[in-house]
Amino acid sequence: MTTVHEATYDLLRSLGITTLFGNPGSTEEPFLKNFPADFSYVLALQEASAVAMADGYAQVSGRPVHVNLHTAPGTGNGMGSLVTAWHNRTPMIVTAGQQTRTMNLFEPMLTNVRPTQLPEPYVKWSHEPLRAQDIPEAFMRAHATAVQPPCGPVYLSLPLDDWDEPADGVPVTRQVSTRTAPDPAMLDRFAESLAHCRNPMLVVGPGIDRAGGWAEAVALAERTRAPVWQPPFADRVGFPQDHPQFQGLLPPAIGPLAEKLVGHDLVLVVGAPVFRYYPYVPGEHGYLPSGTRLLHLTDDPDEAARAPVGDSLVGDVGLACAGLIARLPAADRPLPPPKPAAPTVEPGRPLAPEALFATLAAEWPADGVLVPETPSNLSALHRQLPITRPGSYFKMASGGLGFAMPAAVGIALAQRDTGQHRPVVAVIGDGSFQYSPQALWTAAQQRLPVVFVVPVNEAYGVLKAFARLEETPGVPGLDLPGLDIPSIARGYGCTAHQVESLDDFRAAFRAALGGDGPTVLTVPITGDVAPLL
Repeated sequence: MTTVHEATYDLLRSLGITTLFGNPGSTEEPFLKNFPADFSYVLALQEASAVAMADGYAQVSGRPVHVNLHTAPGTGNGMGSLVTAWHNRTPMIVTAGQQTRTMNLFEPMLTNVRPTQLPEPYVKWSHEPLRAQDIPEAFMRAHATAVQPPCGPVYLSLPLDDWDEPADGVPVTRQVSTRTAPDPAMLDRFAESLAHCRNPMLVVGPGIDRAGGWAEAVALAERTRAPVWQPPFADRVGFPQDHPQFQGLLPPAIGPLAEKLVGHDLVLVVGAPVFRYYPYVPGEHGYLPSGTRLLHLTDDPDEAARAPVGDSLVGDVGLACAGLIARLPAADRPLPPPKPAAPTVEPGRPLAPEALFATLAAEWPADGVLVPETPSNLSALHRQLPITRPGSYFKMASGGLGFAMPAAVGIALAQRDTGQHRPVVAVIGDGSFQYSPQALWTAAQQRLPVVFVVPVNEAYGVLKAFARLEETPGVPGLDLPGLDIPSIARGYGCTAHQVESLDDFRAAFRAALGGDGPTVLTVPITGDVAPLL
């Protein structure tokens, strides 16, 4: 007799989902019993870290990933990272144990009272099977849902007493398409508009990186000879930032962003929302300047529906770019002027963020992967360190802190498991560092050579910038004195150093890149508050 437990593991094996992230609980142990030798269990010390590790792993591996949480409390712990996975469009099957069916009616300890509602709206599908025998097929449906665009997490609540029940035969493995071709007639109209516009602009977002469409985005930019911008709050980079047509990052507010569009009669947004704004700063032009038309390529129908302006074409953005290239003649307009060079800042004590990041850029490995979470200094990091290769930048799209450290661990693990072995560097502010430091333990146990660079300004610097913008003086709790980050890191098994000069940073960073485990480098920086816009 084949049990539900055996049938489920057979299905996961056939789908290639053999790496499991989690923090085990009592309601999950019946699922985890006799854990197969050909599966890997990646232990995180808190559920939010487990979800974020899985997020990074799935994005790099290009495959859906399985996360196992502990009933309602564990799901609650993981929700912040689940919100990020939703916004990151990460294919992920999240399972959580449920109390035994025998007692569920009386709501014993650890009952998930409304299991399908708890993770909503940040999952594509949420389900608790009505019968034990439905579990394998529920996994199959979860997989098919998670991988279809727009990708995202799904959730299964699984009663603990279902696993030894007899299965209804062998589960059927199915495949589903993950690319949707754009409407040819709409592509014709978009191409016609691009061919006859006077001064176009391209805004290339993270969807291009997810679609593997860097070459198509570059070809489209060079065919149109248009300036290229990165949209606000992009979680991945879809265009080489050292390309002569790249202009920089658009500001994340209505008025300032519309100012950047002035003079362009057509704006084509590729693989990004139109637009992600925060804070609210209106301007004289509204969303678009007078005389500017906006066209939008996205694989997300909801993203198309909520766009405040423009015409949207839904389909795979890589295929859409290729379709436009095939329909467009080469433009003969002048190329845009290059963006201004990054500022040069003299080193001091403490270091200015620009000086630190310029040195990091000078030492950057050619195939390095950047995982940033330093909100107050992100603009300086972008100015100094251009991303020039696909799959080289992973940031949280949700706005919630605590993603970067565990995500870097998952990314490094995927680099090892897929044989890419690209170096992973996370730049994490001292405030962000405190949200998920337990992820360092997993990095140390897995002997992952991640380099964590921690600029220390002893403050929630971005909140100080918001306080200025919002004219809210006297907000408490924005200073963070007395944090001994190297000691925290060493306590979890990492190599850690505090470096205060650029020469010391260079030496320590080079050594860390060649290490056989994680290294944390803390660097005191100035506490100057950079403007948000």
